Order: sequence, then structure tokens, then C-alpha cells
Amino acid sequence: MSVTCTNITKRYFFKTALNNVSLSFEPGHIYALLGPNGSGKSTLMKILSGLTSKDNGEITVDGHPFTYRDKAFIAFAPTEFIFFDYMKIKDVAAYYHDYFKDFDRACFFQMIHEFSLTPDMKVRTLSSGMLAKLKIAATMSRQARLLLLDEPLNGIDLLSREEILRTILSHADSSRAIVISSHMVEELEATVDTAIFMQEGNLVLCSDVETLREKEGMSIVEKYRQIYGTTTMKEAI
Repeated sequence: MSVTCTNITKRYFFKTALNNVSLSFEPGHIYALLGPNGSGKSTLMKILSGLTSKDNGEITVDGHPFTYRDKAFIAFAPTEFIFFDYMKIKDVAAYYHDYFKDFDRACFFQMIHEFSLTPDMKVRTLSSGMLAKLKIAATMSRQARLLLLDEPLNGIDLLSREEILRTILSHADSSRAIVISSHMVEELEATVDTAIFMQEGNLVLCSDVETLREKEGMSIVEKYRQIYGTTTMKEAI
């Protein structure tokens, strides 16, 4: 499923969150959505998932205008934790199975096993790293064609971040596009194949990672430093 954004604009009162952003997301690719706080990353994801309306522009899916039916093929994992404290992990599976027709229970339980989680664990007892893994397992167990992961590495330790990235890679395939927004720029280097740089609601650059390395001799981190300067690098690595 190919998703194309053309001149997407979103304003909140006097602030422009997105300013004529044009991008395409193609199956078989993993995208890094990068930029300091306030760049418009979360707003773009919420618009793509249908949670927020755009003010101007067009979104097309495989060439046709985006409709409510297309939302069924898009999975969004927000920054916030989305599970109730009283739930057990097996309750999360039941909830997703009831709510999303494309939810694969077998895939979910395989993932939580890989994450060393068990079905009877209670959400309220989980650490931030465990909650992050649970959110990834629930989202990626949907057979969605576009997966939007908003800051999945935020606030968790190094080993948990590495484990999550390995799982994302192992469950990526040619039929789906995965978009990861993150401040952990250095850790995405080996995971993504396309880097999108945004600043104050504007698209600065969308580049194939290998092209950056071959033509400019730069890593994602080096390009990030060039675009945003050393001030924002403290939050990026």
C-alpha cells in the first residue's frame, strides 16, 4: 500500500504544525521521521492515522483519495501508553482482537515471548521498558500496511531499545511500510533505509540512507547535526 501526502498543512491557532508537507511512504521500507520537538512529527502521524484532520492538502492511498476505509490498514502507536492498569497482557490481546480485524493473536504471543513477557503479567506492574515492548507487540501484530511508531524508544534503557529495534526489523516485510519517529538518531542508523528530516513543520529533506553515505559521505547522525546544529544533538543521541 503506497501512501502519498501532497502539500499537507495543519494549523493550531497561530502555530503552523505542518506547512505544505509532501511525502510518500512505500511498502518494503523503514522510515526514520526525525527532528527536534515541535517539528511536526507526531502531527503528521496523527493525520496519517486519521486521528487528526488536516487543514489543506491531499492524502492518497494507492492513487485514490484517503477515506475512512483506509484507516483499517494503518496502525498507529502513540507516544503515550494506551493500556488500562487493570489489564493483564492477555487482556490486551483480547482487546486488540475484538477491536482490530487484522490483529494476529499468534503473532502477538510470539512477540511477547521474544520480549520475555508472559500473558498473566499485569500492566500496572510493568516497567517502562516492558510497556514499550507490549505496545510494539500489540501494534506490529496487526497486519496493517502502514505502521506508525511515535517515539517507541523514548524513556527506556539501551538494551530494551536494541531489543525493540531487532523485533521491528525481524517483522518488517515487503508488504508494509514502517515509520519510526525518534530522538535516538544514532540507534536508527542500522534499522532504517530512508531518513525524513523535519523542522518547525517543514520538510527539510527526505533521503535514502545509502545515498547519504555514498554521495555525501554522511551518516544520519552527521546529517542531523548539519541540519539542526549541535544544540539539538543533545536530545538526538
